[in-house]
Amino acid sequence: MDYHNQHLLFKAKKVLRYIRLYGLRRTLVKVRGQYHMRRKLHILPRDRRDLYIPSCTQVAIIGCGNFSFSNIAYYISKRQYFQIRGVMDVDINKAASLFVQYGAQYYTDDFEMILNDSAIDIVFIASNHSTHSIYAEKCIYAGKSVHIEKPHVVDSLQLVRLVDAMRSQASAKVFLGFNRPRSTLFKLLQANLAKEVGPLMINWFIAGHEIPDDHWYFDANEGGRVLGNLCHWTDLTLHLVGLSNAFPCTVHSSSPMGSKSDFVFSVVFADGSCATISFSAKGHTFEGVREVLNIHKGNLLGNLTDFQSLTLDIDEQKVRKNIYYRDHGHRANIVNSLTSTSGEDIDYVYLTAKFFLAFKEALESNEKIVVSRR
Repeated sequence: MDYHNQHLLFKAKKVLRYIRLYGLRRTLVKVRGQYHMRRKLHILPRDRRDLYIPSCTQVAIIGCGNFSFSNIAYYISKRQYFQIRGVMDVDINKAASLFVQYGAQYYTDDFEMILNDSAIDIVFIASNHSTHSIYAEKCIYAGKSVHIEKPHVVDSLQLVRLVDAMRSQASAKVFLGFNRPRSTLFKLLQANLAKEVGPLMINWFIAGHEIPDDHWYFDANEGGRVLGNLCHWTDLTLHLVGLSNAFPCTVHSSSPMGSKSDFVFSVVFADGSCATISFSAKGHTFEGVREVLNIHKGNLLGNLTDFQSLTLDIDEQKVRKNIYYRDHGHRANIVNSLTSTSGEDIDYVYLTAKFFLAFKEALESNEKIVVSRR
């Protein structure tokens, strides 16, 4: 939905609801992000390389869309000893707008400028999906660490090339943009699940944003909404089951043939765990993406709603945990990429991608897809 075209009362209600869900500061930056996406600068600003602080870790951002503006740059700017050096976007206006808002040192529409900048330590990649691994691979070979927003690849060839780059340049750390596993309530859920034994029964229901048929997500090269959105919950499901228990697994789609935004998938894992993931995008969701997890393992029956409310029934005990603001793990994931001394394990990078690529294949072929570890 284009919020710019909505009436004033709708906008006011939206802002007030988001303040309740995310807090005043996060809501304000989300609002600014909407205007950032339309901003056109009549006179482009000058670079500010004189702001360079050698003692700070130097960060670059590739892809200056709404997510970079309202999440990546926002959380980097809150950290001491980290400095946004260069920002790049194929649309120079978006790069310049983010540069102005967050006090970066320079902006560009030329990737080579970022790649050849020896001062840059880590690159956050949030461009169009099909370009994620292309930029990441080149940055890794240049010795830079990378944070790759989801999905980190859009096909198996990109995955092979990314893994090869990781193996050849072990000093360049790789982080992924799957934020929800670092959310407060998901970590609490995992801690309690670890106390139980046996396979899991997992059911996800997600109501996503409605997007028009001409949206760039649906370009043949971009992977569609399975890779653009559903990969969040395929990754979360692997975190719940565990890589050691998951493979080989079988993925089956029960979605309507040709569906672009409404999906139902089922998975049977090697340890006997079962999962269903339903994704619906039939209209506007006023509070943003809505997601509900129901899960059963051993004596634990759990419900996680919108990463704001968690209920656990464990034998005779009932545990309820509610947090004031929704926490999807964005801050924790971005800070981890900035501060962690080690990147993601290659097996995880490989297997979570192989898993979500199997969902795309199952949807397109209408066949059961068996996913092995190799």
